[in-house]
Amino acid sequence: MTTIIGNATIVTGNPGRAILYGAALAVQDDRIADIGSTAEISAKYPEAEMVDARRKAIFPGLINCHTHLLATADRGILEDFGFPTTLKFPVTTRSLLSTEERKVMALLGVVEAIRSGTTTVLEISAGLADYAEDLVKTKIRWGLAENFNDIDDAKFRDNLFEYVESKREAGLQRSAELIEKWHGHDNGRVSCFVAPHAPELCSPELFQKSRELADRFQIGSTTHLSQSYQEIEAVMRTKGVPPTQYLFANGFLSSRLVLAHCRYLEPSEIALLGHAGAGISNNAAIAARRGAAAPIKELEAAGCVIGMGSDNMAEDMVEVMRAGLFQERVRRNDGMEPQPEEVLEWATMGSARILGLDQDVGSLEVGKKADFFLVDLMRPHLVPTLRVVSTFVHNGMPADITSVMVNGEWVMRDGKVLTIDEADIIQRAEQIGHAVWRRLTEQFPDVPFPVKLPPHSLT
Repeated sequence: MTTIIGNATIVTGNPGRAILYGAALAVQDDRIADIGSTAEISAKYPEAEMVDARRKAIFPGLINCHTHLLATADRGILEDFGFPTTLKFPVTTRSLLSTEERKVMALLGVVEAIRSGTTTVLEISAGLADYAEDLVKTKIRWGLAENFNDIDDAKFRDNLFEYVESKREAGLQRSAELIEKWHGHDNGRVSCFVAPHAPELCSPELFQKSRELADRFQIGSTTHLSQSYQEIEAVMRTKGVPPTQYLFANGFLSSRLVLAHCRYLEPSEIALLGHAGAGISNNAAIAARRGAAAPIKELEAAGCVIGMGSDNMAEDMVEVMRAGLFQERVRRNDGMEPQPEEVLEWATMGSARILGLDQDVGSLEVGKKADFFLVDLMRPHLVPTLRVVSTFVHNGMPADITSVMVNGEWVMRDGKVLTIDEADIIQRAEQIGHAVWRRLTEQFPDVPFPVKLPPHSLT
């Protein structure tokens, strides 16, 4: 069956950044079969279903190349207490969630992702097998990465850095099992990555074995880098080099590596990452919340590929793009660079490249997968439509997005999410969020907590 979305403004995201007006694209199976004028495409496919996108724009689907969906349980709290958090609880709320609660909080994040035009997500979590199947059923495009480390947790709490071989092997095994089950699932809609957590928590042996695991399956890897000053101090003290050099010394840098954050890099580290051609997930919104900013233009100039990710608490990639634009302009004291078109490219083709998906997604071109979203341009904050990309990056909101297609299937149509029971998930997540924070504070009543929790949830 062929579906035509016609009479639209098409933001192609192609190498020329072409924008087509009064245009149509035809979808056959899971791919874009044709793009052209509405009259031309309609005549060519007379039996097709016609979707009238008059006064709407079609954008390439946004690609979130770094997130942790379970952090939705921490919304409204962890955004405001630094990183690492200044709260002194010995465990996290995520560790107190049951398997069913984990599924609900993850799906809450997916609802927000879909509503913000996200068609691909790289989810990184320990115990991801608990809810991987639920994610895949949502029909968006997934990267799945089991997160692990081999630090001795008890000694780490005393600021000692020793490693546990059995923990290392268990993490590698969980990762291998996830890859074997899900990598390539549904004709490649699901892919997997190897994800040792971060330099300060991982031994040289773990990074080396992680690289071997990725090479064995011919897949990419991902880790956090230069996320906090504490990370840098710990690696310098225990390894004698900055975190980037530590990864390099253990053979972990490569063009198939996705690095999250990269906030506090020395020039030598930027050069090393550029030489490796590493991918950088610019998690601008969470970085801004934490008073930090990655040197994105310098990394790009050095040879890195820039993508974008949401990281924690929120899955709104529209916000991520806007934060990335504002943050980089403020950091550089530059009122013109980057331009919105460049930021959109980071969140689409850039993310696609660093996830190894750029032959299939990231732009609207014939032969690519049909991953895109529609924006209602007739909103008071989006008119006049003189520069549609600029207007959307500067002023757009998820509420402007009416429909989302992934792999040739609608996952949201006319404002209704089709692959998740949204009302049920919101109600259950509201209850779980209140319950888990009350659980945490009751379990550790002597830990100072500056937040007065509400007496009950709203449902």
